Amino acid sequence: MASMNISVPDSMREWVQSRIESGEYASVSDYVRDLIRRDQNTGARQLSVEDIRRTIEGGRAAGESSPAEEVFGHIEDKLRRLAG
Repeated sequence: MASMNISVPDSMREWVQSRIESGEYASVSDYVRDLIRRDQNTGARQLSVEDIRRTIEGGRAAGESSPAEEVFGHIEDKLRRLAG
């Protein structure tokens, strides 16, 4: 595992320390890893929304039509794959 050193204002350091003292996190590293994982998941969700928008726009431009249940099924499948 690699190491990183960061500098933060005292108020941020105190915030992180309070999260550790409350038992929510075991260490500063644990807290930072959780933030990174959340950011990665947010990025994946944003990509899926853009993908869905492109698919909808492409279908409209081509004059295609599908039942709503089928469309939502495809969207749910894509979201499951991204979350998996």
